[in-house]
Order: sequence, then structure tokens, then C-alpha cells
Amino acid sequence: MEKSGSVDSLGSKRSSSRQPSVDSLSSTSTSRSDRSAQAKPPFAMSAESVATSAELSPEFRVKPKTEAKQVFRDSGKEEPQLLPNEAVQDMAQDVTYFCPFIGALRGTVLVTNYRLFFRCMDREPAFVLDLPLGVVSRVEKIGGASNRGDVSYGLVCKDMRNLRFAHKQMEDTLRKSIFEVLVKFAFPVSNGLQIYAFEYGQVFPENGWKVYDALSEYKRQGIPNESWRITKVNDHYEVCDTYPSTLAVPVNIPDEELKRVAAFRAKGRIPVLSWIHPESQATVTRCSQPMVGVNGKRSKEDEKYLQAIMDANAQSHKLFIFDARPSVNAAANKMKGGGYESEDAYQNAELVFLDIHNIHVMRESLRKLKDVVYPNIEDSHWLSNLESTHWLEHIKLILAGALRIADKVESGKTSVVVHCSDGWDRTGQLTSLAMLMLDGYYRTIRGFEVLLEKEWLSFGHRFQLRLGHGDKNHTDADRSPVFIQFIDCVWQLTRQFPAAFEFNEYFLVTILDHLYSCLFGTFLCNSEQQRLKEEIPKRTVSLWSYVNSQLEEFTNPMYVNYSNHVLFPVVSLRHLELWVGYYIRWNPRMRPQEPVHQRHKELLAKRAELQKRVDELQREVTNRSASSSSERAGSPTRSITPVQTFV
Repeated sequence: MEKSGSVDSLGSKRSSSRQPSVDSLSSTSTSRSDRSAQAKPPFAMSAESVATSAELSPEFRVKPKTEAKQVFRDSGKEEPQLLPNEAVQDMAQDVTYFCPFIGALRGTVLVTNYRLFFRCMDREPAFVLDLPLGVVSRVEKIGGASNRGDVSYGLVCKDMRNLRFAHKQMEDTLRKSIFEVLVKFAFPVSNGLQIYAFEYGQVFPENGWKVYDALSEYKRQGIPNESWRITKVNDHYEVCDTYPSTLAVPVNIPDEELKRVAAFRAKGRIPVLSWIHPESQATVTRCSQPMVGVNGKRSKEDEKYLQAIMDANAQSHKLFIFDARPSVNAAANKMKGGGYESEDAYQNAELVFLDIHNIHVMRESLRKLKDVVYPNIEDSHWLSNLESTHWLEHIKLILAGALRIADKVESGKTSVVVHCSDGWDRTGQLTSLAMLMLDGYYRTIRGFEVLLEKEWLSFGHRFQLRLGHGDKNHTDADRSPVFIQFIDCVWQLTRQFPAAFEFNEYFLVTILDHLYSCLFGTFLCNSEQQRLKEEIPKRTVSLWSYVNSQLEEFTNPMYVNYSNHVLFPVVSLRHLELWVGYYIRWNPRMRPQEPVHQRHKELLAKRAELQKRVDELQREVTNRSASSSSERAGSPTRSITPVQTFV
């Protein structure tokens, strides 16, 4: 059964009662906010406005319209509109691109320090392939020269695509192939070069680096209070170099004790506050595994610390510890010095294993999914092939775990502690999804940006290692689609609660595109400490600068800003879907006939028009009420309360 209930968004007064409801927030009630009146910046380009090919990269949407068009030096054909500090590195004509959907296309390839750009002029309209080099996982030379003298290259991409090109054998044997030049700029870290994000430098109307401020977010949640305090014990990242500098901890635990707790937790990642319930004061806290080991070591400080977390919530005398791992894996970690909490050592605590598999299982699952969906789908065995990837099973387990956490906090009024092994992969998935279900603020565009900055970036999800930005070592065992799974889970929630989220599907796809593109600095490095050391906020542009400068592109026209709703999704497999709009979007046969993105913008414009009319009628009612009252001054009359109507 679907339920709902929630917490107020930023800047609004918290309600004293949380209203349950049985719908999926898809009612025709109307939103209190209207974003459509904001002017669209001149550099914003929509998803459909440049759709000139079957495989047009979403990156084409980012290019400023004001850039002057340039001309291919030798062919007289148009180049792409170059971004700031983007420079052409090489060009080759008479290159063949083997499109799996259209067939062989002959054209011209351009390689810059940011992208590969292929254009075939023999078709009408011209076929364009625009690929950010950050998306490339590896480049393979396929066999030797063919009978025709062609040399083939394969590009394996991180966004579900495999691309294949061929060009004539170079007559000048000393001159590098354009694809050898491509390797240099696709893997700048491995070649001693700068990632393009450090050179980009586009100026946007808003500075996205100011979206998240830890103290402001804690203040929004009512922290500090009588039970929780802000500590600066990690100000110089000495207690934990993968945690943020600003942490919220129980008020009765001094900083010296925190250091002793850190010694008992893997990587020093102590239990700290992620979210607090506005009424019950039940909390979501996150950490890493305890260093129990095979001998079952204990820590009095750690046991006292978890007791303090439980005591901070007067509504419950119990604490739930959610271990994201399968119990077998958690037990195996004891051999490496890790493990899990013993219910004997932690009084009134209940340990629950959520059976979510590790990064290696998830990586293999996505590889299998890619084999099934790209380039062609075998229709006769589609369901069995999809099942064999286990991808949706993993999505289900993550959502189910987050739902259990949200339910314990909301319905059980009980505080929870969440961890996996190190607390930066599955832990982030679970806490952020639970917070998304519990707090309506995180379901707004800016609130979701804050959620990512807080639970993923500041708490040290290892983006650099998991994604391999600019690194040619594609077999690295640390690579894994942890963050992609999280965004997939968010998309599943938007399908079940289509009016509960201010953002649309294009917003989620844009985030994933720029997860790899290396255009923005948002997803660079592995921790807050590393980003400060590399001066990422000073030297790069934030993805949120781009997003927040054209909010109408990413706004859901069906959004209803309910103040008090908690989302309890159905996590049964039969209610989950494969995200076709992301995983199979390169297949032109899977695209909707009508451009959904354009229809959304039309709906936003219509909503703005109706809201304007409502405001006019509201003023008219108010003016009539005022004039009527003045005419009948002195005689007893019943006051007329203006009707509050929102579109």
C-alpha cells in the first residue's frame, strides 16, 4: 500500500501535525511555487532544439549560442560551437562511423581537449555525434588494416554505448592517428594533463558552489538543540580525512571522546547526524563498521556513544542499527578486522542486515545490463535477459532498505544508525533515499542539490575512484555504478509519486551525463578535503551553476508542493521498471514520438498563465471585499476571508 506524509521545505514553518494520505501525490492539487516566470539564459538549449541525429550527445545542449561558428579548415564545413578554452587538437576527414542503428556513415572527425565531434553531411538533416571525452572508458584498436586499408577503433563508453570508427591507414607513419590523439585527451590524468573542468571557466548568473552550506542545512533542521551540537573536532580533517569538517554529534559526548570512538570505527568514520525528525527528534545517523575483528573487540566509548544517540530521542528506548551488507559478508569482514555490532554489547539496539551486495557485484550487474540493452534488444528473450542481469533486484534491495529506515523513523519514532563497511557507498544510498522519502525539501531542485552535496560529496563518496575520471585503467576494481544506482532509485520514486518532485527526468539524466563529462568540478575528487586541497570551488564551475541558471528546463510541471508528506513507495519488483529514458535512450526506436521535454515546458507556460489569472481574480475579490466593508461601515457585517488558490 502506498502512503505518504512529510516535512516542510526550507524557509517554511514546520507543522505540528504530519498528514497521512493514501494517494501517490499525483492529485490535481496545484503547486504554491511558480518557476516558469524566470528568464531563460541565452546559453540554455533544450533537449529537442538540437536533435539532429540519432546519437546526439546531451552535451550539445550546453554550448552557448553566442559563440561564433567556425569552419573546418580544410573542408569548409561547420565545426561545433566551442566552449570557453576548448581547443581543436586534431581533425580527420573520410572517417567511417559504424552506427548500430543507421549503418556506416562517412564524415569528418574533430577532437578537442573536451570532446569528439563527428559529422556526416551526406544525410539530411546532417548526422552529428558529439561525445564528451570524459565518457570514454577505453579505446581499442580492432585488428590490423583491412583489405581497403582501413584501421578500426572501438570506443567503450561509460554511458552504455560502444562506438566504432574506421579510417584510412596513415601514409605518414610518423603522424599519430586521430584516435591516438583522442586517447591522450580522453585520459588526461594518465597523460599528465589537466581535466577540462579546470579550463572551462564559463560564467553563469548563479554560483552553484554556494548552494550548500553545512551550518545552514543543520540550522534548517533545528540543529544545534538540547540534544545535538555542532563540533569542529574535524576542522582540519585530523579525526577523519574522508568526513566533512562540520559534524553534528550528541551534546553530551566531548570531543576527546569522539577521537576514541573514531579509533574503533573503520577509517575513523564515527556515527554522525544526517537528519532529525522535526517532531519526534528521531534521527538518521551514518558511520562505518566497528573494528570488532575475529576476537570480538569492544569499545566502551562507542557503546556509550550509540546509547547517547538513542537517549537523544525521548520517544523511543530502542535503537535500530541497519547494516547494508548481507550478513555473510559482514561476518567475513571480521577476518579483516571489521565486523558488526553485537546486540549483547549494545543494549537496547537491534541489528538488521539489508542484504545489499558490494561494489564488485554491482559493476558486473551493470556490465550485463549493457550487453542486454546496447546496441540491439533481443525481443524474444527480453524479460529473461533483463532478469539475468539482476539489476532491478539490486535496485529493489536498496529501495527496500531505505524504506525500512524511513518507516522506523517516521512510524516507529525510533532513531537509526546506518553503515556498510566503510560508509561511503551503500550507506550514502540508504541515508539519502530515506531522507528523500522523509523530507519534502529534498524533493525540490535546490533541496536535491543540497542532498547530493551533503550526503554524497561532503561525506566522501569516492567519485574519482568509482568513476575513474581521466584514468585509462578501466579494469580498476574500485570502479562501480553506486551513484548511478542511487539516481535510478530516485527515478523509481518519481514514477510512483509523479507530483511529489519539483524536478523532471531530464534533471536526473543531466546529472548522470555530467557525472562523466568532466565539464564541471562537482563530481571531481574523493572527499571534501581533496576538493579544498585542489581548490575545486575556485578553479572549476559547479554543475548547479548551470542547472540553477535555467530552472525551467528541469522543472516538473505536475509538481505539487505538499508541506507534510512522507513517501512510502512500493518496492515490489512488479512495481519497478527499467529506466528506458537513460539506459536505452541511444536507441531511436525507444524514443517517444512526441518530445516530452517540450510538452513539459508548454505545461509550465500554461501554468504560469493560469496562476497570473488566479492572482488577478484574487486581487479583485480582495478589492471588492474592502470596498463593500467601507460602504457598510458601522453596520454589523461578517468579514469575508479571501480564498487562497494556487495553480
